[in-house]
This record gives sequence, C-alpha cells and structure tokens, in this order.
Amino acid sequence: MSFKNRNIFATLPRTQRGMPMVLGGDPKGKNILYANGNSIIIRNIENPAIADIYTEHSTQTTVAKYSPSGFYIASADISGKLRIWDTTQKEHILKNEFQPFVGEVKDLAWSPDNQRIIVVGEGKERFGHVIMAETGTSVGEIAGHSKMINSCDFRPCRPFRIITGSEDNSVQIYEGPPFKFKHTLTDHTRFVQSVRYSPNGELFATAGFDGKLFLYNAKEYTQVGEVGNPAHSGGIYGVAWSPDNRRLLTASGDKTCRLWDAGTMSLVSEFTFGKDILDQQVSCLWQGNYLLSVSLSGFINYLDINNPCKPLRIIKGHKKSITSIGLSLDKRTLYTGSHDGCVTFWDVSTGDHDRVEGPGHANQVQDMTVGTDVTYTCGLDDTVRAIDAITNRYNTLEVKTDSQPKGIAATDGDVLIVAEYNDITIMDHGQKKSCLPVEYEPSCVSVHPVETDVAVGGYKDHKVHIYLLNGYTLSHKTTLDEHRGAITDVAYSPDGSYLAACDGNRKVILYRALTYELAHNLDWCFHTARVNCISWTPDSQHLATGSLDTGIIIWSVEQPNKHINIKKAHPQSQITRVAFLDNNTLVSTGQDSNIKIWEITYS
Repeated sequence: MSFKNRNIFATLPRTQRGMPMVLGGDPKGKNILYANGNSIIIRNIENPAIADIYTEHSTQTTVAKYSPSGFYIASADISGKLRIWDTTQKEHILKNEFQPFVGEVKDLAWSPDNQRIIVVGEGKERFGHVIMAETGTSVGEIAGHSKMINSCDFRPCRPFRIITGSEDNSVQIYEGPPFKFKHTLTDHTRFVQSVRYSPNGELFATAGFDGKLFLYNAKEYTQVGEVGNPAHSGGIYGVAWSPDNRRLLTASGDKTCRLWDAGTMSLVSEFTFGKDILDQQVSCLWQGNYLLSVSLSGFINYLDINNPCKPLRIIKGHKKSITSIGLSLDKRTLYTGSHDGCVTFWDVSTGDHDRVEGPGHANQVQDMTVGTDVTYTCGLDDTVRAIDAITNRYNTLEVKTDSQPKGIAATDGDVLIVAEYNDITIMDHGQKKSCLPVEYEPSCVSVHPVETDVAVGGYKDHKVHIYLLNGYTLSHKTTLDEHRGAITDVAYSPDGSYLAACDGNRKVILYRALTYELAHNLDWCFHTARVNCISWTPDSQHLATGSLDTGIIIWSVEQPNKHINIKKAHPQSQITRVAFLDNNTLVSTGQDSNIKIWEITYS
C-alpha cells in the first residue's frame, strides 16, 4: 500500500490591515513567493494550481526572496530566523540558518552576486543587519533609524548600495561592503512602506503611508521628482518596477493600483477594485508580462493593462484555517469552508475555483452536508444556510439555531439533523420540526444511508448515541461507550454496513451498523494525538482519518491489521477534514489553509 501527493491547492498570502506584505518572484518570472503561517508558498504564475510548500520554519513566516541566481530562497520569520534553502531539489535542502537579530523580520534582499543578504524589521537590539549568505558573518551595520524598518533593497549593480525605509519616516542609504551609513532622505511625512531599485540600478523609488511616491538618482541620492503629487489618496503599501525600467506599479490602501511612467512621472493607468475595506491593495509585483497585486482579503489579482477595471484573473481560495468540506454528488466539485466564514468551490480536476457569494456565514463554517440540489452549511454564527448546486451561490435559506451548531447531516429526503451544543434539531425545507434537548454536548452527527439510524457523538460524556428517526422525531436506540475521549467524528459507511467513530484519545473504533457490535478486536490507536475526522471510500472497504498529529491513516475493513500512514501530510498543521473523491483519491484540508489531493494504492 502506498500514497502520492498529486495536487496542492495552496493557501493565499497572509495579510494584515495597515501592514504591507511582500511578494517575491523568481528571476525567470515563472513563480511567486509569499508567506502564510509557518509556510512559504511557491506558486506557478501561469498555472496557480501548481504549488510547492516549504514548512521548515518553527514560527510564523513573514517574507521570502529568491537569490538572483534562482538556486536558493531566503525566508524569514517573526523570531528573526533566516533560512536559506535549495530550490532545485524537491526536498528543499537547508543550506544555512542564521539569526541576524531577535525580532520580526519585515523584508530582506539579496546582493546581485548572491553573496550577501540584508534583513530588516523590528529587532530588539537593532532594526537591520547585512550578513554573508555562506557564513552569516556581518558585513554591515544598519544604523541610523530610530524605529522599525519596513523595507529594504540591494542595488542590482556595482558599486553596491543598500536603501531602507522606516517607520521613522526616513529613507537611509548605505555604501559598502562593509556597509556603512551614508545619507538620509526625509521627504516622507509618514511611515515609509516600500523602497525599490530599478532593474538597471539607475533609480530607486520610495513610497509611504503619506500616499507619496518619490524617485531618486541612485548614484547621487538626489530627488528626481515626486510622482503624482500625491500618487495615491491612501497609503502606498508596495512598489514594483517594470523589467525595462520605464514604468512603476504601486499598490495602495485607497483600493487602487496605479501604473506610472518613470520618465515623465505621469499616470498611465489606474486599476480599480471594489469599495469594501478588503479591497485595499497591500502588495504588488511585476514578473515578466504579469502585473500582480494582493488585496487585504488575500486575493491575488492579475492586472489587465487593457482593461484596468477588471483583472484578468483573481486567485481566491483561503487564507484562514479550513474547518469544513463537502463534495457534490458527482464528486466533481469540492466545497471548503474556513475559520473566517468564507466558502470556496473547487473543480477538483483542474483546481479552478471561486468564492461562494450571497448571504453567507459571519463566522466559522463548522460543517457541511450535501443534499439533493443544495449543500447545507452550519456556522458558529448559529445559522444553517444552503448553497445552490447550479449557481454555487447561497440561496435565501437562513435558519437560526437554538444553540451553537457543531455538525450537520441530511437524509435522502433532505431532512436535516443538526447537532447543537444543547440539543439535536430536525429541520425540513427551512423549518424547524423538532428539538431534542441533551446534556452531553453533541459534537458530530451521521445518518445511516438506508435505515433510520442516526449516530451522534458526545463531546462531554465520550459516548456515541444512536437514535431512530421516525418522521421528525428521534427516539433513543442505544449508547456506545467504548471510547475514553471526546467523540470528534462519526461516519456510516456508504453501504450501511459499518459505523466508524474517532475520539480525542487517539482511538478509531469500527462498529457493525444496526447491531453496533465491534467489527474487530484490534486496537486502531496509531495516531499520536486527537483524531479529528473520518471519511469512507465509496466502496466501503477503506476509511481515512485525519489527526492533530498532522498525519492521515488509511484503514482497511477487510484487513484491519494493515494501514497506510501518511505522516506529516500537512506539516506543522493538524488535519481538519478528509474526503474521498473515489476509492483511490483522497482530499485533505488543514489548519494551514492548504488543500491536498492524494493518490492511494492498496495493492
């Protein structure tokens, strides 16, 4: 038995209101780099469904940049760690790890000869440092700033120069190596957010929260002029040069990106977005023929010079932990709900996706279940809602629950059973039909595919409760008390022969449905932490479980002593949900906001 990771539908960049984020790009213009959680995401620009994830940082990452040669990536995190790793091997072998300072790294840049790296941010003893990439030895002290440094850049030609932009409203210039303070520029009246040299090294641009954009001569440090006067009505978060040095792209909190002519310092085009605060533009990058920007929502926008009002493409997905998934009846469309209440639908064969629009949840999407023509969702905003299968939009259904919903399941007739904090509610066509108060805090629910049995997991009493559904009434049938931890998920097999249950004490237990005897005497306790979720293959011969231990285990019903252990399926992230597309294809989601598709071979 074996497995292979076939696809990764990657997370969006991590964004924060009022803070710029940095996009990196490879020298060949094929990939982009960005940070989210403990991961660095490498994503193909032409086909964003092609992605790779670097997960070796132990704390939250902040920035990553390719070396000019393209052979290495330097990435940094909030602890001040800098890791330099290989891009040519799938394993991304670590070359070096350094700690230039203790504190959050905001930006970094390579020297054009690949030998030096400048790292800046909010250090406890200093705000920036220049080190050798091979040895980590110091080649310059970044002194002169009185507050955190937000941005830095290396001049791409000799003689080497470094520029830095700080929250003390100044831009500093350093000459070297070894690099020493040379000059200060004080034209900005608010935080300097982005500084960038032109590709030929003749000019550099500085942009800040004052909405101003200045161009300077890189040799004499004299101001060439102010672009736009001001360039934006809101703060500027990012600046990117065109490869031919002739134009500049800026991203702003005024919800626009603008294209400027560097020679005349005049506006060429304005890219407009929506009016919501999430439409603020917090980063931009110019990679070959692609002009990219990132919205505060995390969306990656492919800007269209010929049609500034509408991007060529928008990469959406998730930037927060994925908490629920659902599969359409034909298994072609995957729905994923996240901690921030957003739901995305995916074509599992291509990775094409979009957000589910309409009156959705205001808080975490807790669970999903597929009905005849809709997918039902429940959220921590104490509502049950429905997504139309044809339009992939929320319809007008909104049912307020009596207590917080934890799980939801549907019968063939679209009767809904909602496991809530204090009760189990039966709904039909948007109407509450009955409510059964319970004291064990239901955590999950599953409906038998043929019979009227309903299994409900108890979080507080560590038991599985079996009910019979008669019309809209639940009557108690039996209680299963084999578990020693809170029940986290229950699932009947598609053929109705088995019920699987998992708990917070690492156990997975298989019962024979209807009689609820143990299916075997083996101890399925190979996870090393809480088991979060269960999914069955369509043929009911195997089931998958995902755990807090970051792993997935595939269990065999016919050979219960054999299993496939996918360790670190989502490194440094617990598995939140699993679902089988077919007998040999599994989808997993994690707290890392990534979606992975696995090919499973049983022979």
